[in-house]
Amino acid sequence: MQVEGRVIICDTIDDVGITILKKAGLIVNYKPDIESNELLSAVRECDVIVVRSRTKITKEVIDAAPNVKIIARVGVGLDNIDTDYAESKRIKVLNAAEAAMNAVSELVIGHMIALSRNIPKASDGIKNGKWLKKELVGGELRGKYLGIIGVGNIGRNLGRIAKCLRMNLIGYDIFPINQDYVREVGMIKTDLKTLLENSDFVSCHVPLTEKTRHLINSETLSYMKPTSFLINTSRGEIVDEQSLFVALTEKRIAGAALDVFEVEPPTNTELVNLPNIICSPHIAAQTKEAQELASNVIAEKVIQTLLTNR
Repeated sequence: MQVEGRVIICDTIDDVGITILKKAGLIVNYKPDIESNELLSAVRECDVIVVRSRTKITKEVIDAAPNVKIIARVGVGLDNIDTDYAESKRIKVLNAAEAAMNAVSELVIGHMIALSRNIPKASDGIKNGKWLKKELVGGELRGKYLGIIGVGNIGRNLGRIAKCLRMNLIGYDIFPINQDYVREVGMIKTDLKTLLENSDFVSCHVPLTEKTRHLINSETLSYMKPTSFLINTSRGEIVDEQSLFVALTEKRIAGAALDVFEVEPPTNTELVNLPNIICSPHIAAQTKEAQELASNVIAEKVIQTLLTNR
């Protein structure tokens, strides 16, 4: 079934979504490098705005788009969209939360193995002519406790993979955790403090809100074991980087892996250059499969929403 309307895509997305939108009859303006000074005039005639994480959809942008019916994020988080204001204007806000769950989960597992087996240090040693075999005695994931903060799509998927590695799971969420899932993986449900006190690895999977900003801070870090590791692939501002720097330099925790930062690219060079931290440049969802799926999912959701509301 054909639909009418104009779509502006403000960030780079996989071609599959663009093709689906065009085949449905929509006029697509693909502007992946559009700057904020162009954006206000470009959205004026649009029915749909599609973004990833680069473009910020503020109150000003929404007011500049009187015809917009849908704002769609080709990804998980919605912190770059003023969702409250959009919804007050009866604009539907969509995302592709389900598309990235496997890619993000696999990166978390990769970071956990890299931390526990000292893989970055081992690689650097070889490249610099050092054979560090005796110094690099690591640990196994089997039997360790993985604390998952935020047991949504990604948190649940991570738990299933970790269970296959024979890890034990501890979960915390402000929302009820699905009981069937708890039974499936044998997850221990608890409060945040207990999770942090008992986990060997802690992985964050919560959206950025005022309540979760700096959820990991000097107090919550103090609950963690000195042998434990922190992994954050959610949003940079979930972690207070200065508090993490102190915890790592004073060996209050063993190490950390960050895929996201309070400022991106990161300017906190003191933190990222520590020997007990590994970093990646916000690549959790950056797989060919996840990007293709996210683009496909958003295109289908946009079309279905337009058909439903016409």
